[in-house]
Amino acid sequence: MNPRSRVRIAALQCNPVVGDFEGNLSQLLESTRAAHAAGADLVLTPELALAGYPPEDLLLRPAFYRSGEMAFDRLLSASQAWPDLVLVVGQAVERAGYRHNAATVVRGGQVIAEYFKQELPNYDVFDEQRYFTPGRHSCVIEVRGIQVGILICEDFWRAEVPARAREEGAELILALNASPYHLDKQPLRLETARANVCRLGCALIAANLVGGQDELVFDGGSFALDAQGTIRAQARQFATDLLLVDVVDADVAKGGRASALKLSGRIEPALPLDEQVYSALVLGVRDYLGKNGFPGALLGLSGGVDSALTMAVAVDALGADRVRAVMMPSRYTADISWIDAREMAERLGVRYDEIPIAGPFEAFHDLLANELVGRSSTDTTEENLQARIRGTLLMALSNRHGSIVLTTGNKSEMATGYCTLYGDMAGGFAVIKDLLKTTVWRLCRWRNGHTPAMVANAIAGEIIPSRIIDRPPSAELRPDQTDQDSLPPYDLLDGILELYMEQGLPAEDVVAAGFPPEAVSLVVRLMRINEYKRRQAPVGIRVTHRGFGRDWRYPITSRFRESIPIA
Repeated sequence: MNPRSRVRIAALQCNPVVGDFEGNLSQLLESTRAAHAAGADLVLTPELALAGYPPEDLLLRPAFYRSGEMAFDRLLSASQAWPDLVLVVGQAVERAGYRHNAATVVRGGQVIAEYFKQELPNYDVFDEQRYFTPGRHSCVIEVRGIQVGILICEDFWRAEVPARAREEGAELILALNASPYHLDKQPLRLETARANVCRLGCALIAANLVGGQDELVFDGGSFALDAQGTIRAQARQFATDLLLVDVVDADVAKGGRASALKLSGRIEPALPLDEQVYSALVLGVRDYLGKNGFPGALLGLSGGVDSALTMAVAVDALGADRVRAVMMPSRYTADISWIDAREMAERLGVRYDEIPIAGPFEAFHDLLANELVGRSSTDTTEENLQARIRGTLLMALSNRHGSIVLTTGNKSEMATGYCTLYGDMAGGFAVIKDLLKTTVWRLCRWRNGHTPAMVANAIAGEIIPSRIIDRPPSAELRPDQTDQDSLPPYDLLDGILELYMEQGLPAEDVVAAGFPPEAVSLVVRLMRINEYKRRQAPVGIRVTHRGFGRDWRYPITSRFRESIPIA
């Protein structure tokens, strides 16, 4: 076989930290050494691998680029140890007064090419047009006789950019990716690559980031497709990995010359959907605490399904020794809530404490006696007092011990304002902020029947007592309270939210889809009047196509109203 007919490409699936140039460089060099030892001819990093993604407004600071340049100079020097190895590294650069999202091609201590991202996404969680100037030119290099085009993430989501690279001779496209996760994102990436790259007769290898960065989680799953769109290699999801892909020009191997490339490598199966979501939560918690230096986490354990799932995720992410659960019962707390909370804490082996709040509540009630006179029953004033006492206690424990408070509110509650400012919303990280209530139940049942592959030595079996999952949900802030006293049934509520909030359908279309007009009107109203609460909520993990975070930008002050046909 002609030695120029085979190229081994290593896709580095790394987990950088934004702005940690030294640490990110160390990751890249360690992985490059491993790739070189494995016979790689070319090493492909993810998008902005040296800087971390997304750097946000750090990209407006000149010092950020200077730090990046110093790290890149060290990488350039280190690359002299591998004179025949091509390294394609993602970084942020300034050139002639313009900022670019770049892929720099290095060989033997020299820069041999540089590519600037042409398509800058400015939708959903992306706002790259705020920071970067788009490139105008393709980049095609030759590696052992194969014409290789270089693209950066959004470039292959737009058909025009791969087409230009193909016109300039590219047979194989390399894509540096920082593609964040949302529900079942990998099939969408593959289908897009097939439609925009493979249809041109090009093969594609994509290296994707992995890890948590604030509300975003990157799921990895780096992959290789041949020109027919068939998966020929795929890396693990939600874990660092080194994906080796052998590229062979089949016709050269036969002694001829054509552009038919054969690709081969390890294929890791994609995770089932529920395991994807659960793994995203685990990775998001692990990296948020790890990258920010928190020693551990604590949460209020109520005996309800939301706090149960949050604790399960926290233990899988951090280990039981770094998680503390606090039960704060009131006069309205049911006995089964105590029992179930204690039992779950025992099953997971976490530290468990009980701090009754009846005394503090009575003290506040006495202080407000003149305001509460003449009222025969509790209302949201007394209910929110209880929630705020609990929030105050958790934050005091956080101050004392340094552990971050994990909030336990779900997306259904966040959407409708069924939560208390400075109460159950008090904390530093909202683990299930982007999970509808029905999804919370589903994940609880999934975790009881499975152990996540990404968690070493995960506790198997029913870690969440079944009664927590099966009993009617209640905030337990007044006698005999259930969530459905204030909200539509969750299957109805979540169906409306999925169409109206996540898919962005007009309210009248939601009604046309079969949902009761009165329920749609209520949900839309609750979403509108509770925007001020959501703006004050902690950052939380995004797992859907649209969450209450970077990709939700509605005004607090607004008089816009959608018309909803009510018969």
